[in-house]
Amino acid sequence: MGIACQVLEDVVGLPEVTVQPVQTSRLRSSLRIAYPVAMETPPALPHEVWERTPPEAQAYIRALEARVETLTSMVHTLQEQVSTLREQLNQTSQNSSRPPSSDPPHPQRPRRPRGQRRRGGQPGHPGHTRSLLPVDAVDEVVVLKPEECTQCHAPLSGDDPKPWRHQVIEMPPIKPVVTEYQWHQLVCTACGEVTRAPWPAGVPSGTYGPRVQATVALCTGAYRLSKRTTQQMMDEVFGVPMSVGTISPLEQATTAAGAAPVEEARTYVREQAVAHLDETRWRQGDKQAWLWVAVTMWVTVFVVRLSRGGPVARELLGQTCAGILVTDR
Repeated sequence: MGIACQVLEDVVGLPEVTVQPVQTSRLRSSLRIAYPVAMETPPALPHEVWERTPPEAQAYIRALEARVETLTSMVHTLQEQVSTLREQLNQTSQNSSRPPSSDPPHPQRPRRPRGQRRRGGQPGHPGHTRSLLPVDAVDEVVVLKPEECTQCHAPLSGDDPKPWRHQVIEMPPIKPVVTEYQWHQLVCTACGEVTRAPWPAGVPSGTYGPRVQATVALCTGAYRLSKRTTQQMMDEVFGVPMSVGTISPLEQATTAAGAAPVEEARTYVREQAVAHLDETRWRQGDKQAWLWVAVTMWVTVFVVRLSRGGPVARELLGQTCAGILVTDR
């Protein structure tokens, strides 16, 4: 239990200042609270009152003032720590670089009262089922006929004009086609010149053909699979072995093969009278990028750039846009 010095402000006619011991447990508990605002300093005692205060009381008041100053400094420090911890607690994968796996669990939505209707499709709702292919479009037809009656076991014959149809869709066994080209060098009997057969048109110089190359680019591009996952899928699903280092050259070859039609699409977009332009955030490796899109009636062009400025818009639409440009700004 501490002792506070209660000073009588009205000391006229008194020979000395009265000192009364009081409990300060409430004062200590108040100092433990992290006040949202700074603590106000009470006004100092008048000089004449301070002079008439006993030296012991003056010393104790100075000690209390020093303790209050220390506690006030501790409160400010704790307030800063609480503010920092609150900021860390409010961080999620949406407003920081933390991964989504570190997000706190979302609060459960309040359950709605159970309705009177049953689950599934309601009476009168049109069904959506897969339509059967016509008979002439299937690869194989298996005719199933009963041999005898299930009631009396008499032999059965004839055809059902409207048999019950059931179709099963299956993927064929995937086996890569390997073609070997053997170049022969022949010696001319007339002059002795060695001649080798010319390179056939359309034969790739690398190990993989255009369909393998396009499949790899589709997996890493449109499906956003990693290079190692793509390598595993090509080996396990298609039976095409390749190393992870082979995937990047295949991607670059696909980009080069599509450069001409992509440029034709960009030229078409620049020549249109109306175009829609927009951009959104995009991750390019470990960098922040933007996915730009220019949309016209028939052709849409995408580009990924590290900039969000006007040069990218001029790259898509040309240096001058004489038509109508529709944006969200």
